[in-house]
Amino acid sequence: MRSSEDTTAAALTPLQTRVTREILALARREDLAIGDRLAESILAEKIGTSRTPVNVALHHLVTLGVVYHDANRGFFMAKPARDVTDVAAPFFEEPDDPLYLKIAEDRLAHRLPDVLSEADLMRQYEVSRSELRRVLSRMQEEGWLERQVGHGWQFMPIIDSVDAYEESYLFRAAIEPTGVMSPTFSANRVELEELRRRQRFIAESGYLSMNSVELFEANSEFHETIAKWSGNRFIAQSVRRMDRLRRLVEYRQARARKPRQEQALEHLAILDAIAQHDLLRAAALLRDHIEGARRAKVHAQEIFTPHA
Repeated sequence: MRSSEDTTAAALTPLQTRVTREILALARREDLAIGDRLAESILAEKIGTSRTPVNVALHHLVTLGVVYHDANRGFFMAKPARDVTDVAAPFFEEPDDPLYLKIAEDRLAHRLPDVLSEADLMRQYEVSRSELRRVLSRMQEEGWLERQVGHGWQFMPIIDSVDAYEESYLFRAAIEPTGVMSPTFSANRVELEELRRRQRFIAESGYLSMNSVELFEANSEFHETIAKWSGNRFIAQSVRRMDRLRRLVEYRQARARKPRQEQALEHLAILDAIAQHDLLRAAALLRDHIEGARRAKVHAQEIFTPHA
């Protein structure tokens, strides 16, 4: 027999479910307290969606007791974000759209050819054309699928092997420290303090309650923000693309990942160096940080072992 909470969750569309999950993840990353405001416009901007699914997600969180709504003032946390682990857990059991994950899983396991048609995909996954196109459009936006003439689609190079994973880390180790040393590098002080606060929370206790998907998103936010500070649009764009490609692998392995406190501590050391305007040290720490992650993850070759 399903609980009322499961029934309510099932009524959400995939987009609304994703937005609800990202609101929970954001609240937990920022360690929000009782009474902290959740502004719809700011959430929509951070998540990259319109206010409509954000409003639905917030109302859903009201039914779960995480958020309360004041008709005149908006939405606020009804309990501390660090105390909503049980509520958040079901949203991270499947960290994304099931069809998106299935196609990603099959591609990473080399069960899909480089070029395929919409008709073949519709038959294989037993979905409608509209549902399929919604997912394919997202994959195209993320840069790992390209539309061909007619109804065909071609997969672009992705991180689908140990060698490709290592290449991605070597690329990041080359461009991310370069961004810090760029003459146009300028850290936004407000953003820097926000990153510090979030990484400090993770290092002190958040790593014990945050799941692997949340930790990955916090990690992506850290690297993409520093890349943005470089003032170089190509570096910022490249880091965002690498994170999108890494997300496929990380989400696939989400349940197997163990939280890493030391990652947040390394992030804090890099931010401290930036705050002290010691960019040479910050770049060196960032390079060591990426190299350390490469050695730890790339050598764990079971990351590309297909799941049963």
